[in-house]
Amino acid sequence: MVIAFSLKYSTALHGQEGDVAPREAQTEEAREIAQLKDRIATLERRFEQDLVGKDSSLPGSGSERQGVIAEADKPPSRKDSPAPAKKKEGWDVRFGGHVQMDYVTWADAAPSIPDTYDYFNFRRLRILADGKGYDNYDFRLQMTLEPDNTGDNPSNGVLTPLVKDAYFSLNEIPWLGRFRIGNFFVPFGLEQVTNDTNNIFIERSIPTQGVFTPDREVGMALYNRIPSERLAWATGIFIDSISEGLKLRQDDNQGYRVSGRVTWLPYYDEPSQGRYLVHTGLGILYTDDQNNSVRIRARPQVSEGPRIIDTGALPADDYTIGNVEAAIVWERFTVQSEAFLSRVNMLNGDGMNANGAYIHMSWFVTGESRMYERFGQHGPQFGRNVPFTNFAFSKSKRGPGALELKTRWSHLDLNQLQAGQYNDLTVGFNWYWSDRTRIMFDWIRPVTSSTAIFGATSSDLIATRFDFNW
Repeated sequence: MVIAFSLKYSTALHGQEGDVAPREAQTEEAREIAQLKDRIATLERRFEQDLVGKDSSLPGSGSERQGVIAEADKPPSRKDSPAPAKKKEGWDVRFGGHVQMDYVTWADAAPSIPDTYDYFNFRRLRILADGKGYDNYDFRLQMTLEPDNTGDNPSNGVLTPLVKDAYFSLNEIPWLGRFRIGNFFVPFGLEQVTNDTNNIFIERSIPTQGVFTPDREVGMALYNRIPSERLAWATGIFIDSISEGLKLRQDDNQGYRVSGRVTWLPYYDEPSQGRYLVHTGLGILYTDDQNNSVRIRARPQVSEGPRIIDTGALPADDYTIGNVEAAIVWERFTVQSEAFLSRVNMLNGDGMNANGAYIHMSWFVTGESRMYERFGQHGPQFGRNVPFTNFAFSKSKRGPGALELKTRWSHLDLNQLQAGQYNDLTVGFNWYWSDRTRIMFDWIRPVTSSTAIFGATSSDLIATRFDFNW
């Protein structure tokens, strides 16, 4: 390039071939040509340095330097490529909490029922940590902070935190699916395994909470499903009813529960992601009681106050419960129902039956639909409802949130256990400010038969809740 440019420039200066310039002119032209060559050489060096990352220490010159530039332009070979960075192992941890503030009033209490006091309480005041890590592990730890002088806590008012969720899971095991160990919901029943933040009534129905479906227990379980998630199943074995406050039992007879649950989605609308679906399921639960004493009792679907149906302590060594579950979501309308049948084997050899059921319906005035998880935290369950627009009332943004109307009928029959029968009707609404904040209102009318603990009664309760979590 230098030679060609120099010849052209020289020709331009000297004229046509054969012309002769004076000696002084030739000398001056020679100096200008030399200066021009130096400038071109400088530009070439800078150009070459740019190609190799502005490295002025290239070895050699001419063809050697061009070889270095050509080598720099080549893509790196596989053996020279840097090894991919190793994925950092560890936990991705999220901290959260949950606050539920309840106010309950007995608007019209039957005279025979004692201690029908109005009350305010923190139904749930909890902190939690959960996380995922190491490709297929997860864990969850949830402890209570709510002051509660009933159950496991002492009457002097000293707060004893209760262990709620405390489990570890290993996921995607070939042929087995998810393995979980710790303290968690026994896989039995649709309403029970749906988290309380996602259920639509202030308390679960009478035959569910603490009657036919156990709460969280210490044990281990397996969960799995087919690839389409239309069919899912779970089974587990648990220690019978360890105190949530102590989580300790020193006894040669621990007692145990064995549960199984299978669910099937006959219809699930994929394009709408479940705004139209049909859910069905079956479950079975066997309990070998730890202290050979079985007791079935219930309040009128609130967390505090007198229990209005109660069998007392029954001498029984084991019992078996079966259930059928079903739900239909059809856009903004949902209906959900479960039925339970229990066989209690008394120590004298007699077998006694108890049964119960509930059905509830809800309808979103604002057009949303209940969210369903085909394989959620505890298998198939209902998830967190999400408003189309969050509630807001400011100069820059306004939104109504979501409004859900609801009604429920619950039934519990303990006639064979000489404890009577319970029925109630609940109506109300939920106002969702966001997917994690809502106001709940339930009007509850419990009715008991003449053989119940307080005889034939009917009452009216109004329960309200402000619920938020993060």
